[in-house]
Formats: sequence, structure tokens, C-alpha cells
Amino acid sequence: MIISRVLSIFLRFAEFVCAAVVLGLTAYFLDKHEHGSGGPFGRLIYSIIIASISVLFSLFWLIPTVSSMLHYPFDFIMSAAWFAVFGILVNYLDGSCGGTFEWSGIRFRNNFCGQWKAMQAFSFLSAIFWFVSFLLGVWVYHKVRRDPVAVDGRRRSRWHRSRV
Repeated sequence: MIISRVLSIFLRFAEFVCAAVVLGLTAYFLDKHEHGSGGPFGRLIYSIIIASISVLFSLFWLIPTVSSMLHYPFDFIMSAAWFAVFGILVNYLDGSCGGTFEWSGIRFRNNFCGQWKAMQAFSFLSAIFWFVSFLLGVWVYHKVRRDPVAVDGRRRSRWHRSRV
């Protein structure tokens, strides 16, 4: 079970980092947004909400407990939400900065396309990390459910096994 706990910590930290990058870039784009100019305002609001929720929960569940791995339905929902963020970010550019996974011609300064594509990339990575966390949670749940010895090494009663 130590491997699953270490993997869970790694995944939660990666989810936090990806969400923090997307949160920062989204905040930057919202700061540059001019009122009444149209643009991707709704997409940015959705992205910042999902990134904020991800930062909060990934930090909260970074503590390595079995219960932090058993929130796999929420992990699946967050993975779907991050795939939606990725989709709406890709859809907004509609090929104006090149292909979705095309990274040529990106500069480090004053580069809308580079920053937008970085936001896309980290939202995609976040979706993958949340999905792997979901798979790990399913695996741990089924392992805890069928194992008569609890994850912390103590034997559980028959009643407790049936209630898990």
C-alpha cells in the first residue's frame, strides 16, 4: 500500500502544480480582458473556477490517507471538467495559432499564443493526472474492500468489511 500512497501524493502534487499554472495564466488573461470586448471571457471564468477547485482539493487531499484515495468519483468528475477546459481553450483558438499540439514559433515574451497553449497543455496534463488518480482510487477501493486486513495493518471485523 506504500506504493499507492506515494503515487497518490505525486498525483495530488502534480494536480496542484498544473492547476496553479492554469490559475495564474487564466488570471493574467482575465486581467488583460477589456470589458465589452467580447473574447473568451466565459471560457476564462470556467477555467478559473475549475482551477481554483482543483488547487483547493488537491492541497486538501495531499495528506496521504486512505480516505484521500477513496474520492475517486470526484476525481473522475474533475478529470471530465479538465477535459472540458482543454476543449473550450482549444476551440477558442480554432487553429489561429497553429495546430492544437503544434509548439513551433513560441516566444517567451509578449506571446499570446504561447501563453494560451501553455494553458491548454497544463489543462490537458491536469485532466490526465486527475484521471490516473481516479484509476488509483478505484484500485485502492477494491483492494481495501476485498482484503481482510485493513490498509493500516489492523484486522477488521466482519461487520466492518461488509460496510466498506
